[in-house]
Amino acid sequence: MDKYIHTPITERVADELRAGDYIYLSGTIYTARDAAHKRMIETLDHDEELPIDLKDAVIYYMGPSPAREGQVIGSAGPTTAGRMDKYAPRLLDLGQKG
Repeated sequence: MDKYIHTPITERVADELRAGDYIYLSGTIYTARDAAHKRMIETLDHDEELPIDLKDAVIYYMGPSPAREGQVIGSAGPTTAGRMDKYAPRLLDLGQKG
């Protein structure tokens, strides 16, 4: 089933999602990979606040994207999620939804 979702993703919306759904996501989507995740965890370990609110937020695991001259961003392809596995539980505990 096609689902059109605008972030933030509330608990109600998340509960309605099923395996096999096609998701069309819009709104604020943060991008980060393993180095950024490590920094977020280190920030939390020092009892400091993150610069973003992860409650109901989405983080896209995006690989390097050098911008071409005159462009803001390069290609925005996914990166391997496995490198974030050790950080994900703590961020999900803060309310991250995707």
